[in-house]
Amino acid sequence: MKTKLKTKALLNWSSGKDAALALYKIAQNPDFEISCLLTSINQELQRISMHGVRVELLQQQAKSIGLPLEIMQVPEMPTMEVYERIMTETLVKLKKQGITHSVFGDIFLEDLRKYREEKLAEIGFKGIFPLWKIPTHELIQEFLRLGFKTIVVCVNERFLDKSFVGRILNQDFIDDLPENVDVCGENGEFHTFTFDGPIFSKPIYFDIGETSYQKYESPKQENSSSTIRETNFSDPFKFGFWYCDLIPK
Repeated sequence: MKTKLKTKALLNWSSGKDAALALYKIAQNPDFEISCLLTSINQELQRISMHGVRVELLQQQAKSIGLPLEIMQVPEMPTMEVYERIMTETLVKLKKQGITHSVFGDIFLEDLRKYREEKLAEIGFKGIFPLWKIPTHELIQEFLRLGFKTIVVCVNERFLDKSFVGRILNQDFIDDLPENVDVCGENGEFHTFTFDGPIFSKPIYFDIGETSYQKYESPKQENSSSTIRETNFSDPFKFGFWYCDLIPK
């Protein structure tokens, strides 16, 4: 009797909690083999897009997880056209390695899932969403119960003030969140860096550095209103972001 070959997939790795939990869950599925982690990097700053985490810490995560890391270098404020071109080139290269599926940590944003699936289909990929439609309050409790540890590295000032960045995501953090903020930050309210848990062979060690504020200007290009920094509100450039720098040990 022939052994069924596993389907090769990549994991879209943001370094945060949703990606970590998605990886944990897909690893339980015997039909899939995660071939690599795929991460978008700000090519000017050499930090993870939106999260602002240094590449060195990303590399430590991948080493502890035990998976190859595929880094996608992206301009700081790319238009959707530029981002999609870079993503397509990356996926076409990975497809030649037998990878056919792309795993995401998305939870409930319907438009985002539709966009991802349509773009993947254009190059013969399929999307996998292990966390899809699971209530976020259940997901965050499962995340903590499994022993994952994560720190908030970026907050959107539209939703949260400076005091929330640089905090460990625990029950106290959850209890302090305003009612209009999703406990998993699914609307872009905050982003995290996961440094310990069942997917890691050892924790990622770091010191907490300075807190900084950044506000982004809209690119001066045609169709510049469409950028990958947009979330689900009308003007992505009206609000700034608080970042907490993590310094590798």
